[in-house]
Amino acid sequence: MDNNNSNGKLSTVSAANPAVTGSSLDVAVIVVSWNVRDYLADCLQSVNAELFRAGLRGKIWVVDNGSTDGTPEVLRSLFPNVALIANDGNPGFGAANNQGIRAALTASPRYLFVLNPDTLIRPGAIKELVAFLDTHPNVGMVGPSLIYGSGRFQHSAFAFPGLRQLMFEFLPLPARLYETPLNGRYPRRAYRGTAFEVDHTLGAAMLVRRSVVESTNGFDESFFMYCEEIDWCWRIREAGWEIFTVPSAEIIHYGGESTKQIQSESIVNLWESRARFYRKHHDRIRLRLARRIVRAGLTRKAAQETLPELKDAYERAADAWAKP
Repeated sequence: MDNNNSNGKLSTVSAANPAVTGSSLDVAVIVVSWNVRDYLADCLQSVNAELFRAGLRGKIWVVDNGSTDGTPEVLRSLFPNVALIANDGNPGFGAANNQGIRAALTASPRYLFVLNPDTLIRPGAIKELVAFLDTHPNVGMVGPSLIYGSGRFQHSAFAFPGLRQLMFEFLPLPARLYETPLNGRYPRRAYRGTAFEVDHTLGAAMLVRRSVVESTNGFDESFFMYCEEIDWCWRIREAGWEIFTVPSAEIIHYGGESTKQIQSESIVNLWESRARFYRKHHDRIRLRLARRIVRAGLTRKAAQETLPELKDAYERAADAWAKP
């Protein structure tokens, strides 16, 4: 199915989108994929297993952004119950998620679970997240505790980015400071305790109330890739909702399996999105200071880079911050 029109409100659904009829769902799972067929298959198996274990009524929507690795064919063959939206091209992470969200809203789910394809659901994770939202009516979004495929710890929530975090990108600061709140990190010990409030979760796994999705209109599609979840969390918190991380809900996140296929473009996308975020959410003085820090830092990286494609990427990224 080709469905590239993703500019409408989330409360309106194209008739071409797959839908579920009958009783409402507990969880609608939205997965956006691009050339990660094997990771996606493992992810979907883990989601199905967890929904069955937890006794939750759930359905999965996969939005594939023009994969060339046979992803649509594998889904149709091995996962016939998954609703597939197959785009001809790549409209971007936020826009594709909104496609899936619009389709899923026709099933009247209580919650929508935005999930990366390079993840594996540990037993009990979705059940823990749902239970937390069920018992905390002031919370609009929750995220899990993430670990890498090797089992190493992974930061899964952060403070909203400001000038200090930009300093850590470009200045030779003491290594011990990178894991501190100065760099927007929550203490590792927090992930070993009870649920704790955060500014924003990582976009790899986010469970959101349907009412929050509808009232905030989902992702801002002007972000092609990166920072779209930070922007959404900012707007959710501005609307008066709380956001929490639930450490007892654990999910494996391999990380970067799509973006590492296009390293130079990912650099440009990252810094263009960061520029857009700072222009949207920070005042003129902070933006002016951020622009000076970033342009100087990226220009320095470009000068030090030996690979022509990466040198060009850093130069283009610096130019993105020169735009008004």
